[in-house]
Amino acid sequence: MAGKSLVSEARQTQLAIDLIQHGARLQLLEAETTLSRERLLKLYKEVRGVSPPKGMLPFSTDWFISWQPNIHASLFIDIHRYLVTYAQINGIEATLKAFKLYLEHCQANQTEPALSLTRAWSLVRFVDAKLLQTTPCTRCGGHFIVHSLELYNNFVCGLCRVPSRAGKTKKAAEEARAAELSKAA
Repeated sequence: MAGKSLVSEARQTQLAIDLIQHGARLQLLEAETTLSRERLLKLYKEVRGVSPPKGMLPFSTDWFISWQPNIHASLFIDIHRYLVTYAQINGIEATLKAFKLYLEHCQANQTEPALSLTRAWSLVRFVDAKLLQTTPCTRCGGHFIVHSLELYNNFVCGLCRVPSRAGKTKKAAEEARAAELSKAA
């Protein structure tokens, strides 16, 4: 038998299924499993019932710096680091487990997740490549995602210094209007 183990292939297939169920894009699957592209395409269609989305993955560290994504990204990366440090989980397993815990946190706090699994995976890669890092807030002491090549002597996070436009999304405006209408009724 030349190098292929049924058990190894079954593990890779199960990993791919778990990743697909949590919204992984095809590029992530190709990078993190040893399964062929054709096999991944068939698996994706079987699990999701549709073909995988086409297009390139997001490649901008700037997305993680804006207010709400920064809070979510910082939370996710702290969970990821905790798992790597204390649970001795590495690689895609650490990313997937951290993402599941992040989703549980969002659900428990009735917060809409800002990160997808693909964005979380990209974040880990950006941190590993030292394009992004965390720095402590001088007010609350929490660690937040920042660009690696900038100076942060007196960094204040987006939770301690909320931007004036924070939370003023179209969705928030619609929810406020709906609340006003329900009060008037």
